Amino acid sequence: MISFGPGGNSESFGKRKFPEDLPEYLREMGLNGYEIECGRGVRISEKTYRLLPEIAEKNGIYVTLHTPYFISLSSENEETRLKSVSYINESAIAADKLGIKKLVVHSGSCAKMTREAATELAKDTLSRAQKSLDEQGLSDIIICPETMGKINQLGTLSEVMELCGVDERFLPCVDFGHLNARTLGGIKTEEDYKAILDEIEDKLGYDRLKNMHIHFSRIMYTSGGEKCHLTFGDKEYGPEFEPLMNQIIKRGLEPSVICESAGTQAEDAAEMARYYNSERK
Repeated sequence: MISFGPGGNSESFGKRKFPEDLPEYLREMGLNGYEIECGRGVRISEKTYRLLPEIAEKNGIYVTLHTPYFISLSSENEETRLKSVSYINESAIAADKLGIKKLVVHSGSCAKMTREAATELAKDTLSRAQKSLDEQGLSDIIICPETMGKINQLGTLSEVMELCGVDERFLPCVDFGHLNARTLGGIKTEEDYKAILDEIEDKLGYDRLKNMHIHFSRIMYTSGGEKCHLTFGDKEYGPEFEPLMNQIIKRGLEPSVICESAGTQAEDAAEMARYYNSERK
């Protein structure tokens, strides 16, 4: 089943209690997904560990987790890459306690390396991470390498497809705002979305396309790619979500869709969900 939700809490979540008030808040918005943001580290309260799994299951909320931003899959320093494996482990242990399956992982940086060399290092790190998860009995946790928004970062669509080739269990996290930013506004039409989804299906097969993870937001960009996340009310920068929803419907896809707008992520996720539900009928 497809899910729509925010990455973290919108400003409108206000002083509500997390996670106790999450179901009612999402229900009012017409949402059934949520992403826990651990960008600055896995800092999850004992109350969340205790309450969220039952709350999510009882209310049909599909929860995902974003791993720390400081993970560096492609670092030339092996110690840094080994620390990245440990950060993925820590995130997976937290996810398992919370009943979460999908882990979003940033792809890395190219630094002064060739893109090919950075990709090979990232593949090695992910291979080690998956081996570690298997050894800990966490094989059902799904690593989702993410497409990135800055041109000098690892994380083009093709590079993420290659990273997903490390293990058949990996699913791509396709951030369409990032792809639009790094291509300087290259996603404009439904045909543009179709080409992206065609590449994923060609490289990974229909099942992995069907169950992929999606991030979506409008993103301001410069000549170097991503600058900052915007809201759906900011119309100068794309991409538009409607053509993507049309393709999801036509292809019968069931991704988890997380909106990462700046402060209005729940409201903007709700806008996507309303459009999807109206067009699907």
